[in-house]
Amino acid sequence: RFTPYEWMQSNINYYNEADANRNLSEKIRSEAIRVMRETDERTAIGQRDSGRRLGERLTDITFWRNELSTELEKMLAEISLLQDTRRALEKAIRDTEPPLHVAQECLYHREARQGIDLVHDQAEQALLKEIETLRHCKEQLSNFYNRVNEQLRCCRSSQHEVEMDIKSKHSACQVDSLCYQMNNYSRGINYFAGIESVDPTLTIPESWADNSNRIIQRSSTERAKSSQLRSDSDNCINDCANRIWNAWNFSNSALARRTNEILETKNKLQMHLHKTQQEIFDVEKNIELLRKAIQDKSAPIRVAQSRLEARMHRKDVELCRDGPQLRLVSEVEGLKLSLSQLHQKLSEAERQHQQLTLTKSKLEQDLHVKSNSLFIDLESCLGLRRTFPMNA
Repeated sequence: RFTPYEWMQSNINYYNEADANRNLSEKIRSEAIRVMRETDERTAIGQRDSGRRLGERLTDITFWRNELSTELEKMLAEISLLQDTRRALEKAIRDTEPPLHVAQECLYHREARQGIDLVHDQAEQALLKEIETLRHCKEQLSNFYNRVNEQLRCCRSSQHEVEMDIKSKHSACQVDSLCYQMNNYSRGINYFAGIESVDPTLTIPESWADNSNRIIQRSSTERAKSSQLRSDSDNCINDCANRIWNAWNFSNSALARRTNEILETKNKLQMHLHKTQQEIFDVEKNIELLRKAIQDKSAPIRVAQSRLEARMHRKDVELCRDGPQLRLVSEVEGLKLSLSQLHQKLSEAERQHQQLTLTKSKLEQDLHVKSNSLFIDLESCLGLRRTFPMNA
């Protein structure tokens, strides 16, 4: 048995312990609330600062991506112009072959002259000078053609470098844009323990910007080289064209002293040849239009078939043979019929093109036969030169 004093003392002890525990609990709660407020504030500040920095990074990436895109547009335009120059050089080189062949043929035919007419006259001197001019021009044009090919390789290398950097910038922009838009309520957020300790970075902002700037500078340098080379090539083409044209005209003038008439049959053959060439040109244009029409059907048929394929993924009873399904099937069948008709017309046009080409070949052969029947200077020389198209 306990005494009344012990009972009283026990109660007092319980009161004191309860008071002490409550006070400690209140202190802990107060401290916890303070810590929670501080951590919430630091978390919000940290998240806002990270967001701001991501926004700034997006601005930087967008800036350099735009700079690279602008440079890429300029480079693509320059490459296109350089390719035009290369084609012009190719044509100019090819254009030296027909007059060279004609001049050599004229010399060969004039060797058939007999007696006192077998002289080293002005016409022969002009033909020899023309051959020398043609060979020199061809050598110059070939040299520029090789330089243009090398410059195209350098430009495409720079283009590839710019495109790869744009691709990297675009990917980084997508990633950082996703990060910028991410918040506490975003889907897909998860724990990645220890991720903050991994450092996969390869550059710093300065070297990152320097890399893009270096790529742009290299591309700009290659564009400048290309522009200068185009200018030099154009000057060479024009100079060679003028020299060839002057030599051609000088030879024609020397040979023209020996000519006075052209046979009516030859004129008619030339007229038919011209009409056939024009018809071949028209048929080729028609073939191009048919091929383009066939190509233009590619996208609609892919759209219709893709729609049909997509609708196959409907669930259960939603796989209904409804109006859109029937119309899409009808559309695909219609497009296939259109393609069949276009292919048929294309085959007809190509067969006709072959027939016209054969007719053209026959006309040219007949014209050559008629030309060989004429006097040497009239038909063998001036006849060949009269049909040669030369652009000044």
